[in-house]
Amino acid sequence: MNTSDLQIQDLFHRFMRAWKDGDAVAFGACFTEDSDYVSYDGTRAVGRAEHQGNHDRLFRGVLAGSKLVGEIEAIRHVTGDVAILYGTASVLMPWRSRLPRRRVSRQTVVVVHTGDGWRITAIHNGRVRPVTAPAPDSMPSRMSQALARTARRLGLGGATAEHP
Repeated sequence: MNTSDLQIQDLFHRFMRAWKDGDAVAFGACFTEDSDYVSYDGTRAVGRAEHQGNHDRLFRGVLAGSKLVGEIEAIRHVTGDVAILYGTASVLMPWRSRLPRRRVSRQTVVVVHTGDGWRITAIHNGRVRPVTAPAPDSMPSRMSQALARTARRLGLGGATAEHP
């Protein structure tokens, strides 16, 4: 394992340790000033100060005494100063001895090498809840195909991202 990977692993562990310690300042220090944080529910926070403030309220409120537990799945270097860390983690509440499966999240973390070492510049959290796609000849697929043909014949649909 190279030095950069070890430093990135250390950053991930500091991130989890700051959570366990309820230390919003140490948590915020893991991020760049202009970082993005997309939570498991899809909300987006921008900037170290916002991440620190949000987590200060959480650490003193509904997540008091909790810890973040997880592991690194992989680190992929995009350039010498940019890497993507893939990990899984979840919040373990103080009254639990193990994680409920429904609370496990996967993180995609973009880290950059700065003058102060490696920092998180973007993180996206998503719950791990795989969905099995029905086979094309299954009843749900055949129903969807029939409804799609009917909608086309009737001139329905056609929504775009700009015009839902």
